[in-house]
Amino acid sequence: MAETTIAHQIRELMNSPEKIRNIAIAAHIDHGKTTFSDNLLLGAGMISEELAGKQLTLDFREDEKERGITIDAANVSMIHEVNNEKYLINLIDTPGHVDFGGDVTRAMRAVDGTIILVDAVEGIMPQTETVVKQALRERVKPVLFINKVDRLVREVKLTPEKIQERLTQVINDVNRFINNIAPDEFKGKWLVNVQDGSVCFGSAFHKWALSIPYMQKNNVSFKDVFSAYEKDDYNEMAKKAPLHKVVLNAVVKHHPNPKEAQLYRIPKIWHGELDSEEGKSLTSCDPNGPVAFIVTKIVIDKHAGEVAAGRLFSGTVKQGEEVNMILAKRSVRVQQVNIYKGPTRMQVDSAVAGNIIGLVGLKDAYAGETVASVPDFTPFEAIKHIFEPVVTKSIDAKKPSDLPKLVEVLKQVSKEDPSIKIEINQETGENLMSGMGELHLEVIENRIKREKGLDVVSGAPIVVYRETIQKNSPEVEGRTPNKHNIFFFKVEPLDEKIYEAIKSGELAETGVKKKDKTLWEQLVKLGVDAKEARQYRDIYKGNVLIDGTRGEVHIGEVIEMVIEGFEQVMNEGPLAREPSMKMKVVLTDTKLHEDAIHRGPAQVLPAVRDAIKEAMLKSQATIYEPLQILEIDCPARFLGEISKLVQNKRGQLLDVEQIGDYIKVKSKLPVGEMFGLTNDLRSATEGRGSHYVIDQVFERLPMDLQQKIITNIRKRKGLTENM
Repeated sequence: MAETTIAHQIRELMNSPEKIRNIAIAAHIDHGKTTFSDNLLLGAGMISEELAGKQLTLDFREDEKERGITIDAANVSMIHEVNNEKYLINLIDTPGHVDFGGDVTRAMRAVDGTIILVDAVEGIMPQTETVVKQALRERVKPVLFINKVDRLVREVKLTPEKIQERLTQVINDVNRFINNIAPDEFKGKWLVNVQDGSVCFGSAFHKWALSIPYMQKNNVSFKDVFSAYEKDDYNEMAKKAPLHKVVLNAVVKHHPNPKEAQLYRIPKIWHGELDSEEGKSLTSCDPNGPVAFIVTKIVIDKHAGEVAAGRLFSGTVKQGEEVNMILAKRSVRVQQVNIYKGPTRMQVDSAVAGNIIGLVGLKDAYAGETVASVPDFTPFEAIKHIFEPVVTKSIDAKKPSDLPKLVEVLKQVSKEDPSIKIEINQETGENLMSGMGELHLEVIENRIKREKGLDVVSGAPIVVYRETIQKNSPEVEGRTPNKHNIFFFKVEPLDEKIYEAIKSGELAETGVKKKDKTLWEQLVKLGVDAKEARQYRDIYKGNVLIDGTRGEVHIGEVIEMVIEGFEQVMNEGPLAREPSMKMKVVLTDTKLHEDAIHRGPAQVLPAVRDAIKEAMLKSQATIYEPLQILEIDCPARFLGEISKLVQNKRGQLLDVEQIGDYIKVKSKLPVGEMFGLTNDLRSATEGRGSHYVIDQVFERLPMDLQQKIITNIRKRKGLTENM
């Protein structure tokens, strides 16, 4: 198919949302996603047959090729024909390693369907569960592809009956998991099913796949698979049942088009009035409504500058049009509208709602930014990742003259990968980079050296702790420096149910609008008193601010400043300036000066900050440390070594499951003790052990370590040792 024909057809199909499918591939690391997506590109005529599975087209950065893993999500648009009708498939290939899970979460915001890819031998793994959780949280509908079936035939040498048993077991495991975590309205409806073709199985490496509908229609059976492998001629299978055809048929049939998906996705990811003009346009995916676009990824291009990729949920965006960046509060002009073909982009004049596109001209945009044609548009819900960055390194330029360039590069890095948190401390001159794990930080550091051409040195990894309280505080007053205003605060530990709802993304972390009925209903459902629910003013980083004042005339004029002061303390607590968590801060009363000139930010902010910090100290402020729950897989004979390793790192064994000669050990380890774990595990298991992160929790640091850790952090940050 000539390039121009593909380009022309993509441009045509972009204008019919019913013919679009936006999908992502999600799986555990090394289950074969990138080889699988190569096959889909092969079917779309974008790469040659010899290269499919070897070219790894969507791993187009050098470090991805060297490490053999996907680090960045990559977008590509292709065309697939079913029953003489053409469809536009926008595909995002996502990473499998837990350190790059942020890319999966962002990709899920842009798509409506996901292909869960599972290795036939290994089955559903911890990272498979994490990515499926991320998909269902964003209301993205799953279909299942069981990969590496050739291993069951050639390596494990199972009989056809045993293979069917194994596949059934994988399908049941996936369905059990989907049913546990699916949103209520989709429980039972989103299960995958062999009979209707929402389950496919095959071998991405050997380029074939099967599904029951395809087998019935084309007269292919499991026997053909066996005879192909007996003759060692799997190319024959790839001709009879090409993977791209079978899988994309399932995508077209089982994944919703943008019009169908936005009906149930918008109420979850957008908290504006659904009856308003904007709300109706979003739920109906209306090309004539106001523009509403969410940025899910920033790519820095040598020629075009910053390209903001994302999903257009409403309206039509045109080249040269002026739009508003809602969170950045400014307007910009769209210089280019692009669509994707892997590493290359094609320019188009305009794009309609329902497409995944790239926009050039959104200066300094970040992933999660809402772009709209209306200036007072309600932004989309923040994109929330399951894990938080907990490992930090200081990073410096080798040559002092490169300092300005370093600051510029770090800003670029945090745009390209928002799960990397960059903190540039003007006072201490320290630049901190926080990520999901050691590998995450190592990859970013290498990219700074190689791609940005900057020589940097980094410090040893450090852990970011959390500050919180253990009991209710008495009421504390904070006076403004001019003594004209008083703010009364008290703090309490936040109810576990509410904290969990914030953590899971059920309660959106945003400043609360005056009349947010949806939020009130959610809070009452979680057991909050109806009157208190209406007093919520801010939900921030797992903490809440409540305005408990009554009949205070000027409160409306200072509440924004109170929120700002509250957020500053939540970013830097009183013990060691670490982030705060799990707290309910109540403004109980205020005495304000009549004249607005006496209650500006320079007066209000210090009073609010000091009062909240003092209240925290009076309610036994304490340090919590991050722990990761890990699954360690290794041969059973190494159990003794594993338990010794876990105990030496202040960890605990939670569960041990034996499968044949292998064991799965579930354990909980403090992140502060996990540096170098990969090497320690290798030497303890003669190189045969591997570990995966299942979950991340925060727990109180043992009392005997509290003072030592606080002192170390304060020293490192250049603070006085006394609080």
